[in-house]
Amino acid sequence: MKIEVWCIGKTAFGYLDEGIDVYAKRLRHYTNFDWVVLPDIKNAKSLTTDQLKTAEGAMILNKLGKDEQLILLDENGKTFSSTQFAAWIAAQQLKSTKKIVFMIGGAYGFSDAVYDRATAKISLSAMTFSHQLVRVIFLEQIYRAFTILKGEPYHHE
Repeated sequence: MKIEVWCIGKTAFGYLDEGIDVYAKRLRHYTNFDWVVLPDIKNAKSLTTDQLKTAEGAMILNKLGKDEQLILLDENGKTFSSTQFAAWIAAQQLKSTKKIVFMIGGAYGFSDAVYDRATAKISLSAMTFSHQLVRVIFLEQIYRAFTILKGEPYHHE
């Protein structure tokens, strides 16, 4: 199973890029993994929030293959403990899912078209995190899930 995590725009802080690089490298030890940064929308400051979400949504949907699962990181999504998330990943592997795309939205979330195309939504917490910080947090959780599945000592219960 291939896992890709997509986000929109580069990170604003180098320390976030370092964290992303650490976990992306670790993940490639366990699965076919790619980190994909979609470009920022040009002239975004001149667009309304809805126009920006629509433009970002069109970019996401144009890149997404028809058979790829799209999982949105969204505040209204399903919450998991780390062990539950690991079990969810394992279930996707058992279903012979070929590719999962986890999408971290921009600052304003997703367009209706992206919500309509999504297979599922996942929430990391009842708290709100910046869309940039979520990048590192979520990659760490995917890494943690694989270490749980392998029975490695990274995760302590």
